Amino acid sequence: CYLSYNRTNSTPFLSRIMSTPAPAASKRAVQTFGKKKTAIAVAYVTDGKGMIRVNGQPLKLVKPEILQFKLWEPILLLGKEAFSGIDIRIRVKGGGYTAQVYAIRQSIAKALIAWTQKYIDEASKVQIRETLVAYDRTLLVADPRRCEPKKFGGRGARARFQKSYR
Repeated sequence: CYLSYNRTNSTPFLSRIMSTPAPAASKRAVQTFGKKKTAIAVAYVTDGKGMIRVNGQPLKLVKPEILQFKLWEPILLLGKEAFSGIDIRIRVKGGGYTAQVYAIRQSIAKALIAWTQKYIDEASKVQIRETLVAYDRTLLVADPRRCEPKKFGGRGARARFQKSYR
């Protein structure tokens, strides 16, 4: 333990710090992430009214529209009442459109599980987890597949140049 004494009086500096009042209790928050290929989505969950935003936009404005249903899967599976008391802000970057959508849906699902475990109870967390895994395992577990790098002697990772004997 490091103690430094003030030159003007002989009271230890540490005892003066300990006597100051503690700051107010911080607000409840959880931070999780989702990944797909090189896309990373970070979800920040706080108490709120059920607002879900991606890079500052509502969930229904995320492009492309074809993949909108993929974004809503965790919400539709668990019901809107599961998300009614929390706000989720998501930052996503990297990858393409499709990879970003998959990263966002994974971060939403993981965020609700982390919030439930930390602030509600373990039993409901297990029930939510079982519901999500029964539907689609990639909602909670990241896909480890990555693009294989190109090698010499061919035009791709595995394809080789045609062999000629003459």
